[in-house]
Amino acid sequence: MFAPGLRPSLLCYHPAPVWLQSQPVPVPEDEFCRFVRKMANEPCDREEAVHQLRTVRDFLRWAVSRFEAAGVFYGHGTDNAWDEAVALVFGTLHLPWDINPAVLPARLTEDERVQLSERVARRVDDRVPVPYLTGEAWFAGLPFYVDTNVLIPRSPIAELFDGGLSPWLDHGRVRRALDLCCGSGCIGIAAAHAFAEAAVDLADLSEPALAIARKNIGRHDCGDRVQALQGDLFGAVSGRRYDLILANPPYVDARDLADMPAEFMHEPRLALQAGEDGLDIARRILAEAADFLSPGGILVLEVGNSAEALAAAFPEMAFLWLELEQGGHGVCLLERDQLIAHAGASSPPEA
Repeated sequence: MFAPGLRPSLLCYHPAPVWLQSQPVPVPEDEFCRFVRKMANEPCDREEAVHQLRTVRDFLRWAVSRFEAAGVFYGHGTDNAWDEAVALVFGTLHLPWDINPAVLPARLTEDERVQLSERVARRVDDRVPVPYLTGEAWFAGLPFYVDTNVLIPRSPIAELFDGGLSPWLDHGRVRRALDLCCGSGCIGIAAAHAFAEAAVDLADLSEPALAIARKNIGRHDCGDRVQALQGDLFGAVSGRRYDLILANPPYVDARDLADMPAEFMHEPRLALQAGEDGLDIARRILAEAADFLSPGGILVLEVGNSAEALAAAFPEMAFLWLELEQGGHGVCLLERDQLIAHAGASSPPEA
């Protein structure tokens, strides 16, 4: 169901049962099939869809046809039209992912048909990603509320919560953790689930993003250990030290930003763009992180496609690029001593 090499817990949708995976359930040639073909190469006609379509299966089939005909981009949790349709239809109808397949022929109310037709049209005509339409994304096996004030969760850092930080950091050693540039708070909240004794700070410059993070803290009932703080990078956590800093900052360079599919234009630019080479924020993090790490602490930094630029910009640093079995790239690990040496080398000589 999901992109090759990625397990569902890293993506923004919940894993689906076997019967929902791969291809739609075939149905005989009928008026509905003819209707789908008729509409396949025409603009979304929401009114016609509301009157012609009746069941869960109808809307799954129609959505698949619309997505395929329109050539929408799949990059926010799925890699094909069927999975995208399942996410949209089930998410809109508030159906659990492990529901019995007998639900497919269930008839929908008019209000449900209207809402589904409107959301399919927005996905096709406006290229709005499904999680923004349903208001929900999944990360590390956990659901999160999202809207256009935050990126849709998709960081490969999720894999590290399942023992991926060993031998650099034992789970029992993590007493304080920081999710820097937290957005929805998904990384920090997932860290709080992984490190059961840890206090976790979520830091972001955007107050609207922090409002979403606080909503997710409440959703996961972890307010006793997790708090959201506003500020410019480490300015939000002045005087604090952490065993683990998880940073997923903006890292899209100018060329990639210009070439992004329309779906990504719905995400906040503040959370994506990072200068000509994609390293504007990463440079600051490398220069300042040592002051906020406890002895033996580590920084996990995601820079995605800007990994090559980062390595070229700092040839003296021995970046440990993590091999991620479940997909993704551009995530490095640095120890506190390395960052202290880097900060010292970058400082101007004393007069």
